[in-house]
Amino acid sequence: MMHTRKIPSSGEQLPVIGCGTYRGFDVGKADHEPLHDVLDALFSAGGSVVDSSPMYGKAEAVAGAVIASASMRAKAFIATKVWTRGREAGIAQMHESLRLLQTDRIDLMQIHNLVDWRTHLATLRQWKEAGRIRYLGITHYTQSAFADLEAVMRAEPLDFVQLNYSAMDRAAERRLLPLAAERGIAVLVNYPLASGSAPRSVRGRPLPGWAAEIDCASWSQLLLKFVVSHPAVTCAIPGTGNPAHMRDNAGAGAGRMPDETMRARIVAALEG
Repeated sequence: MMHTRKIPSSGEQLPVIGCGTYRGFDVGKADHEPLHDVLDALFSAGGSVVDSSPMYGKAEAVAGAVIASASMRAKAFIATKVWTRGREAGIAQMHESLRLLQTDRIDLMQIHNLVDWRTHLATLRQWKEAGRIRYLGITHYTQSAFADLEAVMRAEPLDFVQLNYSAMDRAAERRLLPLAAERGIAVLVNYPLASGSAPRSVRGRPLPGWAAEIDCASWSQLLLKFVVSHPAVTCAIPGTGNPAHMRDNAGAGAGRMPDETMRARIVAALEG
């Protein structure tokens, strides 16, 4: 069964592998069928987080349709984002997200790339109190924004932060992951495979024999276990629209996890 991590602000347990919908779910109706299998693979493995955004084209609508058509809502932890400027525009966009995702409550609403975060954070607090969302957070996807993320994390009480972290991009280890642990903020990791760069860098190389010591059957599982074994990380959300990739990714959430020695070994194998 998939490992879980506690959301510090509530104590709720969240499975450590989820699914991002960027690109993979931005498809036409004719291409919905494989996405049923993607989410079925996620939920069957014990995962729950499905992360989207109005920025991702059709992804919110497609995720909502797939979840609704297969009666998957009870299994899904739906995360999306507000990505606009101005209070009224933000409220309108969030209502549209509720409609597209075919739900009356979002599990996690995040301020995408910190766009107009002061304005939206006040609204999110009101929506959380009213029960329209369960958790609130902020996101970014690039190391250049880490100072801004850090400032908000220090200044504001947050349930979640979403940021980029991988065995190939470990900058978040220096300040943001320790700060999240200190402040009791759950961490969603985007680009846990470095946008595919990490698996591509080892393509054609045999999986090290020692990967079996932590129950890894693929490079992607090894690289994802590096991410979710960090004690401050709550859940990694590799994006995919491919059922086989989702099954492989979900496998990283189960079995033995690397200790610090093994984590260093994974980094060395990636760099070597």
